[in-house]
Amino acid sequence: MKKLLPWLTALFALTFVFAPAVTEPFMGYRPEHFPNFMAQPPIQPAGYAFAIWGVIYSWLIVSAGFGLWKRRTDGAWQNVRGPLALSLALGTLWLAIANATAIWATLVILIMAAVTILALLRTPSKDYWWLKVPLALYAGWLTAASFVSLSITVAGFGLLDYQTAGVIGLLVAMGIAVLVQFMPPVSPAYGAAVMWALTGIVVQNGTQNLTMTILASAGIAALAIVNVTRRDFA
Repeated sequence: MKKLLPWLTALFALTFVFAPAVTEPFMGYRPEHFPNFMAQPPIQPAGYAFAIWGVIYSWLIVSAGFGLWKRRTDGAWQNVRGPLALSLALGTLWLAIANATAIWATLVILIMAAVTILALLRTPSKDYWWLKVPLALYAGWLTAASFVSLSITVAGFGLLDYQTAGVIGLLVAMGIAVLVQFMPPVSPAYGAAVMWALTGIVVQNGTQNLTMTILASAGIAALAIVNVTRRDFA
């Protein structure tokens, strides 16, 4: 199985990147997914923030190709490939799942975030730009996106109102992000991806929802401080 991991990782990177081309576009959860639907939940970032996927997709393809070409039998890369391949395989299916059901989409993206963070924590200090940085961007965005999905789903089924669910989801996501960012050998790119998502939340809410804007801004500041003060990033 270990011999197949480089090939599977490259394969799932390709299927993950090209899934949007063969899947119905995902424009957010639909009214029929929830008994209590809100078109623009407060925790959802402004639309422009999702452009980060272009960078993530491109870098993951380059990383998988480099790994297959230059690091096929490298033990350090092999430790990363198991959870990464699982995340990419789930990500290949996620758009189709999200268009069908919010509950299962939320469960899947939470698993994706968890295993991608695990993969990131296993990355070696070598090949920093080839492996650690693309995984850090991917894991950081998934950290934010998974709690966006969870908050929207919880509110959509009436367990909490959208504002309360958004505040709790934002606080938990920021707490996890800061914790992960403190774990060596995580790259500053992880925090940067989360900060990008938080900036999208600030832009979306502006002065209309100061609670979310202030909390997201505090998260940006906290992650920026961690990124600036850490001396052991490799």
